[in-house]
Amino acid sequence: MTPPPVPPVPHEPPRPATPYGTPDAPRIAVRGEAHLEVDPETARIGITVNARGTDRTDALNDLTRRNTTALDLVKTYGDAVEKLETGTFSITPELTKHGRGERIRAYHGRVHITAELTDFTALGELTTRLADLDLTHVDGPWWALRPDSPAHRRARQQAVREAVQRAREYAEALGTTLAALVELADTGAEDTHPYGMETAARSLRTKGYDAAAPDQPPALDLEPQRQHVYAAVNARFTMSPPVL
Repeated sequence: MTPPPVPPVPHEPPRPATPYGTPDAPRIAVRGEAHLEVDPETARIGITVNARGTDRTDALNDLTRRNTTALDLVKTYGDAVEKLETGTFSITPELTKHGRGERIRAYHGRVHITAELTDFTALGELTTRLADLDLTHVDGPWWALRPDSPAHRRARQQAVREAVQRAREYAEALGTTLAALVELADTGAEDTHPYGMETAARSLRTKGYDAAAPDQPPALDLEPQRQHVYAAVNARFTMSPPVL
């Protein structure tokens, strides 16, 4: 006769280590934070070039010409422009609203360009010159820090120093001193205006007619928006046993 199968022994998950320490090595858990306000390093603007025509070929040719004019203008600023990229392109037919059948009334073309600058003096002049172009719309600027900006490192280091200082103050309140660092956990250091999602100004200007301006418009006086950098760490220390 076959013996009945032995039921498996349930597996107990490992118990997490206690965060409280021992009477001989009591622990202190603290949080260190840092909040810096610094000048931006880059500014990004969005440029939308439009064209409209009753003939598809004419609309494409007009859009190509205006796109080239905008790109050439941005490129004249040389090293002040850190990045220049072409985004979406579209050519869309507009149908008549009345009458039978589908008849095309006009064609609308659009190209979106993104420019990122590091020279904010050049930025004010470039934005007004772009906005003065025919059927060109300018958005921005979006101010930002680079992902590898030293400001992020300074914030993290300041958060660690604050955690150590806070733990030392707790130990001093108990009449003892810190003994060792047990754990340091980085809970993140991030810009409150993340790179690529920065705070933007309003649209600068849209010009929707085909008359050339007799004089170049004056440059905008743009005040860079200060950037907020935040960092936080969690830290655990052991301290010498206090005499209570």
